[in-house]
Amino acid sequence: MPRRLAFAALAPLAVAPLALGATAASATGLGPLPPLPLLSTPDSLTVVVERSGNAEADGSFRLECGGTPGGTHPAAENACKRLEQIAAAGSDPFAPVPADQLCTQQYGGPATARVTGTWQGRSIDARFSRADGCEISRWENLRPVLPRV
Repeated sequence: MPRRLAFAALAPLAVAPLALGATAASATGLGPLPPLPLLSTPDSLTVVVERSGNAEADGSFRLECGGTPGGTHPAAENACKRLEQIAAAGSDPFAPVPADQLCTQQYGGPATARVTGTWQGRSIDARFSRADGCEISRWENLRPVLPRV
């Protein structure tokens, strides 16, 4: 119980400097303080590729976009540019193929990929394959984030 009383007694003291700052700003005629700017978080993705048929393309890679592209992704700069293009177009390359989508029954190979992390401020956990025409199209749309197979 004494801890709760101590926190309750200290709470007004924590708010007091904020109230004094607002009062001082209005007393000097400066008006209210402007809101703090929102900090944008850079895009940070992990790309895991398996069975692509290219030993250099298989593996786990970090892709950092926002500012200077970086990470361990072999084509970080071009991959970040592609993600910027997709964002500018307003599309979502990580959305799964709709269940009612008609897809050509062609097989593009055993390659799979999983992309996790954050993009455009949201959490990403997307899986890619080349199991049919729709999945191949999703994969190709995200090149060079995903490798050529």
